[in-house]
Amino acid sequence: MKKIIFWLNCARAFSLPMTVMSWLVVFLYAVKSGGDVLNGLLALVGVSFAHLAGNLTDDYIDYGILSKDEKMMMSAVKTKCCFLRDGSVTLKQMRNVIALFCGIALLTGVILFFRSGEGVIWLTAAGGILTLTYARFSLVGLSEIVIGLLFGPLMFEGIYYVMMKTFSFEVLILSIAVVMFTVAVLYVHTLLDYDSDEVSHKNTLCRRIVDKDRALAPLVIFYAAGYIAAGYFAFLIRNYAVLFVFLTVPFAVNVFRLIKKYNNDKNFGPVIRWWHKPLDRWDAVKEEGTEAFYFVLFQSRNLLLWFCLILCPAILF
Repeated sequence: MKKIIFWLNCARAFSLPMTVMSWLVVFLYAVKSGGDVLNGLLALVGVSFAHLAGNLTDDYIDYGILSKDEKMMMSAVKTKCCFLRDGSVTLKQMRNVIALFCGIALLTGVILFFRSGEGVIWLTAAGGILTLTYARFSLVGLSEIVIGLLFGPLMFEGIYYVMMKTFSFEVLILSIAVVMFTVAVLYVHTLLDYDSDEVSHKNTLCRRIVDKDRALAPLVIFYAAGYIAAGYFAFLIRNYAVLFVFLTVPFAVNVFRLIKKYNNDKNFGPVIRWWHKPLDRWDAVKEEGTEAFYFVLFQSRNLLLWFCLILCPAILF
């Protein structure tokens, strides 16, 4: 059990609730339409292990780049590839676990193929290729596009397909609403890594904008697009309870302000209120001295969670 928990930490399992909540949104929408519940649950297994494999692959490739130059390694934030950097795991061990996670995701895809049809082949192939090549795309500033496809149309339409054996325009719009907040979490992460990525010459989207304050503009666009898509989805299905997701706007404003604060002081002491939680492994984070980094990152993730928590019952309304 300790080994399982260890590898879940290595694979940044704190990001997994984003996948689970996104899955739950489209799962409930399909269930309401009479979808196959078992297929939806199997899809969650496959998507979750693909997500964890992608996180490990990202660290594996990043470490290969950082290890070529001691200056780049020293400039990277403490959280980047930390398990490889401190010798807790070897590259061979990480490759083996990546293969294991990919194997579980692939096996799930095979089962769903026999239960739902050939559409699963194309969905699984596209998702697998994008997951394993994500880190390469991130080097040239295209990671937001890849994540947007993986956790948006591919995942939502894929889950809806295995449950309903068809695709849906409404689900496509729903996927855009939710995935904009997922993309925002990734973008926040790259904003927090801005200085270390600059030293390692990693051309993320925010690095291409050059100025850290100006790089906040895409974050506003991501959030605005998510809320606009949610409003359009409510109009399409004539369910205006969905509009309650706009109650999360203050959380989005808070994330924006926290990043500006982090840009001025990377070691600021967070003042924690009940609405800032959950804060995973917070005692360990404080010992590492990375409170400011994770506090901002967790707030962007929690915004997505709150958005989905409001959206789920609204869909069933």
